[in-house]
Amino acid sequence: MPTAVVAIGGNSLISDPRHQTVPDQFAATRETAVHLAAMVESGWNIVVTHGNGPQVGFILLRSDLSAHALHTVPLDSCDADTQGALGYMIQQCLQNEFRRRGIARQAATLVTQVLVDRDDPDFQKPSKPIGSFYDEAKAREYMQARGWAMVEDAGRGWRRVVPSPQPKQIVEADVIKRLIDDGFIVIAVGGGGIPVVRDEQGMLRGVEAVIDKDYASSLLATSIQADLLLISTAVEQVALNYKQPNQQALAQVTVADANKYLADGQFPAGSMGPKIEAAVRFVGSDACDRKHQALITSPENIERALRGETGTRVFP
Repeated sequence: MPTAVVAIGGNSLISDPRHQTVPDQFAATRETAVHLAAMVESGWNIVVTHGNGPQVGFILLRSDLSAHALHTVPLDSCDADTQGALGYMIQQCLQNEFRRRGIARQAATLVTQVLVDRDDPDFQKPSKPIGSFYDEAKAREYMQARGWAMVEDAGRGWRRVVPSPQPKQIVEADVIKRLIDDGFIVIAVGGGGIPVVRDEQGMLRGVEAVIDKDYASSLLATSIQADLLLISTAVEQVALNYKQPNQQALAQVTVADANKYLADGQFPAGSMGPKIEAAVRFVGSDACDRKHQALITSPENIERALRGETGTRVFP
């Protein structure tokens, strides 16, 4: 039975800015679970990974608003909290959809740590904006009192920035692989994983950072020798010259061409860039053979994309 790592994007959990409550997130997740269950029904083992940006933002805002009465929540703990909460949501929706379809499978969520290099250059120059916007006075107060790095964001206010180091190892990869081999559908590496480093004695500790979800999903797919990395996003197919008159959809692309398009600036860092880079890392990995592929499409088109009718495939 082939195995796919399926990375679901933010639109799979929050459909739009007007629908952000927990019941709204459940409703969006139920829709996504239909397409994931269809994969399982057609014979796939899947490991589901997911983003957590808005949900971490909600925790940070609550923490900020209650700081006069309660301790604040460190970022690695926010990641752990959202892995549990969103994992619960996804596994419940999957279990219910399995029951409706008569699929005898069980989903399980694994709180997952991801090792990063404590000497990663991004720790010296934080680049990932998170949380709320503040006026300059409050920003300078927090920079002084909390040691935050903050930047002014295009006239919208000041925002905290944190490191976004590269993932090096999925700490619980062996556990994930064993769960897959035992027949479980696994939800893991939520939000890119909880970033951890090793100290001089080899002990793990969490750090204030954010790991890109697609890069971590690619590393997971390589680590467990998955057959497919499926990245679910807001568009049906990747396109060149996106939103321009000469926009061109890509049904398939080789690693070499994908790297060329990345170098040409076709896929911005804040948009499609990390997804293409993640696909290239998986398909181009020494651990993969020429049968392994990556597929990028929207949640509602997953079944059609697996049949080769749409989506963008990345080949060796």
